[in-house]
Amino acid sequence: MEPVWNPNGGELFYRSGNKMMVVDVETKSDFSVGKPRLLFDAGSYSPTPATLPNYDVSPDGRFLMLKSTDQQGQAATQINVVLNWFSEGQQRVPVK
Repeated sequence: MEPVWNPNGGELFYRSGNKMMVVDVETKSDFSVGKPRLLFDAGSYSPTPATLPNYDVSPDGRFLMLKSTDQQGQAATQINVVLNWFSEGQQRVPVK
């Protein structure tokens, strides 16, 4: 699974089985990696079949993840479409 950089830099997030992990990374002078730490159990979140991550991290540190449904093997019966989400997001979380 591909890691995702913390938007603030200095950390990589990755999954290890059902666990969401983080590791400190130093890139200033030499490349060095710290000891991995457990962030949270991500067991109920859907893995992707490829090497692409199935999550992303916002600049404020929140995770966006795909969650499995309780009903295995059934097609989705509802799709929620959010219009103007980018402009609404800018209003709710102003950029400094």
